[in-house]
Amino acid sequence: MRRLAVVVSAVALLAACSEPPRKELDRAQGAIDAARAAGAEEYAHDPFTAATTALQEAHAAVADRDYRLALSRAVEASEQAQEAARAAADGKAAARSSSETALGAATALFAQLQARITAAEAARVPAKDLKATRTAASGAASALQEARAQMAEGKYVQASDALTAVRTDIEAQIRAVNTLIADRAARTTRRRGTGR
Repeated sequence: MRRLAVVVSAVALLAACSEPPRKELDRAQGAIDAARAAGAEEYAHDPFTAATTALQEAHAAVADRDYRLALSRAVEASEQAQEAARAAADGKAAARSSSETALGAATALFAQLQARITAAEAARVPAKDLKATRTAASGAASALQEARAQMAEGKYVQASDALTAVRTDIEAQIRAVNTLIADRAARTTRRRGTGR
């Protein structure tokens, strides 16, 4: 009885490995397609790449008529693709949270820049000295609007990258306005001190 089970197992294994594992290859391709649709190329790059590489190796093994290796690689590709889809969902949620935080910080800085421009006007900083800052503020407003649109489209990584650049620009403009205000205050103090 034991011999019969071994013989039947061996025959089944040979039969299973005598033709390409089409079902497993199709299943792996479907899993990769689902992972791609979930955003795995962007949010779970490593497991997605592992899945596509394993599928390519499976197809190469079929071409070499090594169906056992093809089966193994196809199963591996399917598992990696499923992992990539799960990781993509987590990565996308993290990217969304990060971009929302970056948007909040950039928006707050933009409000601070606008307040500093108003303070500069109150300190009678000449309009020509504020021209570059006003231009930069207008550009920052457009960039914030663009980042919001990217987030609405689910392009969280691009939005975060854009917001990092906007934040750097706004911080530089705040420093520039603060310098203009300080210079204006120093000139006013010198004039009062000399009686002019």
